[in-house]
Amino acid sequence: MTRTRDAAVASQTSTIRLAQAAAVLSVLVVLWQFFSAGRLLEGADALGGHGGGAIVLHVATGLLLVVAVLYGRQSGLWWPAGLAAAVFVLTFVQGALGSSGNIAAHVPVAVVVTIGIVWLTAWAFWPTSI
Repeated sequence: MTRTRDAAVASQTSTIRLAQAAAVLSVLVVLWQFFSAGRLLEGADALGGHGGGAIVLHVATGLLLVVAVLYGRQSGLWWPAGLAAAVFVLTFVQGALGSSGNIAAHVPVAVVVTIGIVWLTAWAFWPTSI
């Protein structure tokens, strides 16, 4: 009985470590996106870097979603997976708004995506998550 419980705890711990890595990657990509957006506002030719960052953000938040689902299956805690799914979908909404030139909607959605990523990062590093 103890070995099964120990294996479950070890599995949750390794999953939360993956969530931490995906969350930190997502935060770093968001920081890049803010930097490249600022360069665009200055008139610099940073559209390629900003667009590339958007693709990396899709991948990073997709990884975060997968890991949050795995954690939910192990722990029964499902809100992180729900939030990660919402953030993942919003990154595509964000990309579509940016591509269409709708900056008035693009910026507020960026704030929502950022809040979601920061919230997931806080969850991943919160001591009771382990």
